Amino acid sequence: MAIEIKAPSFPESVADGTVATWHKKPGEAVKRDDLIVDIETDKVVLEVLAEADGVLGAIIAEEGATVLSNQVLGSIEEGGAAAAAPAAAAAPAAAQAAAPAASGEDDPVAAPAARKLAEENGINIASVAGTGKGGRVTKEDVVAAVAAKKAAPAAAPAKPAAPAAAAPVFAAGDRVEKRVPMTRVRATVAKRLVEAQSNMAMLTTFNEVDMTEVMALRSKYKDLFEKSHNGVRLGFMSFFVKAATEALKRFPAVNASIDGSDIVYHGYADIGVAVSSDRGLVVPVLRNAELMSLAEIEGGIATFGKKARDGKLSIEEMTGGTFTITNGGTFGSMMSTPIVNPPQAAILGMHNILQRPMAVNGQVVIRPMMYLALSYDHRLIDGKEAVTFLVTIKNLLEDPARLLLDI
Repeated sequence: MAIEIKAPSFPESVADGTVATWHKKPGEAVKRDDLIVDIETDKVVLEVLAEADGVLGAIIAEEGATVLSNQVLGSIEEGGAAAAAPAAAAAPAAAQAAAPAASGEDDPVAAPAARKLAEENGINIASVAGTGKGGRVTKEDVVAAVAAKKAAPAAAPAKPAAPAAAAPVFAAGDRVEKRVPMTRVRATVAKRLVEAQSNMAMLTTFNEVDMTEVMALRSKYKDLFEKSHNGVRLGFMSFFVKAATEALKRFPAVNASIDGSDIVYHGYADIGVAVSSDRGLVVPVLRNAELMSLAEIEGGIATFGKKARDGKLSIEEMTGGTFTITNGGTFGSMMSTPIVNPPQAAILGMHNILQRPMAVNGQVVIRPMMYLALSYDHRLIDGKEAVTFLVTIKNLLEDPARLLLDI
């Protein structure tokens, strides 16, 4: 009985997908819940699993084909695995039958001393030509084989595996080119960024924040925090998320979006956190971040990071968001102008923390400083509102007790 393999049901925000990789070949045995094929959408890669035991039949949608929701990709011949299993089991049995017994006639005759010496030096006794009577392998034969092994040139070291990144690596001086298709995720990111810059009145305002208090708080409590919250580590991102959610309460326009001729104000803060993955930048969303503790925020971000690396983020986890935070400082960025993720109205950019001389109360002191950037849609957010919003985040981070006292 043939069982159809179908593409997943895509949500309304996803029009179609591309067949990325078939993990099984026609005629290959599969088991229920085996990974059969990956479907790449504009946002995530979806896995299609086998619904029954059997053998993969015909593949209808080859790799690279564009498919729609619930479209038939191929089929599984149910029960075929039962026939394949005995055949697979017969192969090793036949091989075992064909293999000579340890004491069979094909086993080379060798003196006990020769066998022991061969084992000590990793020499296969069967590969040594015997010069003794009747082809018997002597100790001298093994000594000669060991000497030949030592004299042989060392094998060339294996070349390291190619990097997982899509960009090819060329040798110096090569004048070659390689053309590869853009992934759907990369193509969608490119399209949305161009649309954002074309359809928004986008501006960026900058400020800097003294991270002394946050770093001292983290240094003092990070071990106790991790112990108290089952291994969740205390990072900097949770402080920024908390500060952002508090600032969004005070400046609701920054948390709003434009829908046609309407402004939609959101009574919740769904914070998108930009995460880097092998397939490009992805932005999973912390739902109701304004209600989350620091530990819940850090745990959510850690889970998103692992899922992004493993390609396990779901479309639901990537959909929505009212405000986004991106951290270019992870890669050493000193300053940048992040691009707003439509239909959101603003995005906060974090950067590298550097020790810099600062004037404090008339004295020059060294402080850990970070530049902040807020890009915003000027159609919805006035300059004064954007600047004051960013100053609020700065003040909350420079005196984190305000986050607890709600002041």
